[in-house]
Amino acid sequence: MKLTFHGGVEGVTGSCHHVEAAGLQFLVDCGMFQGGREADGRNRAPFAFKPRDIDFVLLTHAHIDHSGLLPRLAAEGFAGPIYATAATCDLLRVMLLDSAHIQEKEAQWRNEARNASRARASKPIYTARDAERALKQLRVVAYNETVQPHPALRCIYRDAGHILGSAIIEAWISEGGRTTKGVFSGDIGQPARPLVRDPTPVSEADFVLVESTYGNRLHRSMAATLAELEHAITDTLTRKQGNVIVPAFAVGRAQEMLYLLADLHRKGRLPPMKIYVDSPMAMQATQITLRHMAILDPDTAEVMNWARKQHNGMQVNFVQDVEESIALHQIKHGAIIISASGMCDAGRIKHHLRHNLGHRENTLLITGFQAAGTLGRRIVDGAKEVRLFGIPVPVRADVYTIGGLSAHADQGALLGWLGHFRRAPAHTFVVHGEAETAAMFAALVRDKLGWPDVVVPRTHAGVTI
Repeated sequence: MKLTFHGGVEGVTGSCHHVEAAGLQFLVDCGMFQGGREADGRNRAPFAFKPRDIDFVLLTHAHIDHSGLLPRLAAEGFAGPIYATAATCDLLRVMLLDSAHIQEKEAQWRNEARNASRARASKPIYTARDAERALKQLRVVAYNETVQPHPALRCIYRDAGHILGSAIIEAWISEGGRTTKGVFSGDIGQPARPLVRDPTPVSEADFVLVESTYGNRLHRSMAATLAELEHAITDTLTRKQGNVIVPAFAVGRAQEMLYLLADLHRKGRLPPMKIYVDSPMAMQATQITLRHMAILDPDTAEVMNWARKQHNGMQVNFVQDVEESIALHQIKHGAIIISASGMCDAGRIKHHLRHNLGHRENTLLITGFQAAGTLGRRIVDGAKEVRLFGIPVPVRADVYTIGGLSAHADQGALLGWLGHFRRAPAHTFVVHGEAETAAMFAALVRDKLGWPDVVVPRTHAGVTI
């Protein structure tokens, strides 16, 4: 069996792992690269394999850095099934079409800008038609039930506790009279966090791919996180009389923020609030979340049901059309605006930053991981000025980094999840982490758990197992 790492290594985006065994070829994830100037080129580069030769795809979850190149894969000849949980399939029907819309719009803008210079026309990475083709290839997999995509492979999807529908995949691959078990962690969630259930422990494997996004640090406790969130919002709305701007991933983080705001308000810890969720995708993702209450954390389901009945003290407005979004720019104080994208690199959040970042009475709440090269990362790293739509904007608003809300497990939680294995896997591959972080976490696994073969793969590196 050969395993090749085409993405999600030496960085935290573009996850794509290629398995060749028993005469079949399949992928675990097929994600887009995000952040930095080189991302577009990497997303357009030829696949390192022939898409028509891929028999099927096992998808861990809906985030675009794990799923975003599926439409291009289908457009270039992949015709097999894409296996994912029911909630992931529902989310993909929103996210892949939105991603295609973004690709088409960006190509249109580039072409309009190039007309004057008669430069070569730009094409989208893929179109809505390509996304529709990929969506027809989805096949629903239930948690904890065996699925057999091929006689030589059976697998079970376990709850990863990362976002709605996210999965850890256990895969048994039979070849030459021998069965090898692999575990693909996908993105693992932090235990005891709201919205989703805790990650499912796994006890054995011959090889493991484990994410390492936060393998170099510990998250702040939930109690301390909520205290900081309470202070930031109360101070901004009551003392400074400003707005709170929250860049949030439309899937997962936006719903988690709504839950936390509702829970804190219900407990009397937050003042009356006017909340604007300025992301059509976030509204659709929230509707999908409410349809899948059975797989939510029980406490979250209770609070979400409470929030839907409230009208006094906590007003939640889902903003749909562009005119409504533009109207928010006139609000000078008293608003909590939750908008995408979570790393501030695209979408409506950039407009809200342009109108709010330069005012001292406002607050910017960073609630998720900011990849290297993104606008959010530059702000977190202390930039005094950023450019938005070609216009320099000073960073005068208070900036809070609420790290304890991460949907990714921290160092302790990752070690804890690996600690459930009864014996060391023969091979452990540390993926989905920036280079220094992944190397640090690999060394920690070798030192703390005593696992002998722990490596950080390079892009397009192949190993025989």
